[in-house]
Amino acid sequence: MESATIKKGRKHEILRNIKKNKLIYLMILPGIVYFFIYKYLPMSGLVISFQDYKPYLGISGSDWVGFEHFERLFTSPDFWMIFRNTLILFALQIIIFFPIPIIISLMLNEVRHSLYKRGIQTLIYIPHFMSWVVIVSISYVMLTLDGGIINSLIEYFGFEKINFLMNEEWFRPMYILQVIWREAGWGTIIFLAAITGVDPQLYEAAKMDGANRLRQMWHITLPAIRSVIIIMLILKIGDVLELGFEHVYLLLNASNREVGEIFDTYVYTAGLQQGQFSYSTAVGFFKGVVGLILVIFANRLAKRFGEEGIY
Repeated sequence: MESATIKKGRKHEILRNIKKNKLIYLMILPGIVYFFIYKYLPMSGLVISFQDYKPYLGISGSDWVGFEHFERLFTSPDFWMIFRNTLILFALQIIIFFPIPIIISLMLNEVRHSLYKRGIQTLIYIPHFMSWVVIVSISYVMLTLDGGIINSLIEYFGFEKINFLMNEEWFRPMYILQVIWREAGWGTIIFLAAITGVDPQLYEAAKMDGANRLRQMWHITLPAIRSVIIIMLILKIGDVLELGFEHVYLLLNASNREVGEIFDTYVYTAGLQQGQFSYSTAVGFFKGVVGLILVIFANRLAKRFGEEGIY
């Protein structure tokens, strides 16, 4: 009886909370609907990774094959190649790209002229609103052997032209530089918002103790936004096998496929071009499981070090 009363009290408390913050819940409703329709409902289709799926038979009429497609994936000679390429590109994002928005945010926070600061922010935000087709096309125009500005400058200074687009050694540098160009500015938004929440009195106290701006940045700003950095890092780790199909696909060609093929492009080739729907679904299922495991591991690691984590 007492337990039923407690449950009823909690239910009324939840309803009061929803009623009190109804506008906030209304604002997040479109996001919930989006994730439900495009993220959770499609999960029912994962069942075909255990079937020999035939479109004309449907899910209910296709034969069950168990873990056959997963066995094929793990024994395929292409598996370790695409797994290695995916991990390397992800490592480049974590080691090189991830710190850059933080550094830019710290630098922008030190800019005292508001007009100048807003101008810089606008310039570095703009690339985010360009599609990867535009970004890669601009890079192509700049790097091509035939009239590309970069190769023209190289030739002008007496060096031999470099075939950036067809040379597999330049695939990964091109990839990470394009990611930085497009996303670094946009990534500063969250960190700048976190920095604005730092108590100004901390900076004043540090000034009185003789700390310069660099020391204030290191001992006040960074520790204050550490929890945000940890959360963003955990979310980033969850995307370990999700590097973005469009970007990599646009950079791929016959010469750099050995270092550029990743799970996303492999799923496209196997699933849509070759019609292997069950096999490509199994590959996607594997990606999701790996991402989930890494998020749980990173979250527990963050909590062990005294951070809040994402749940």
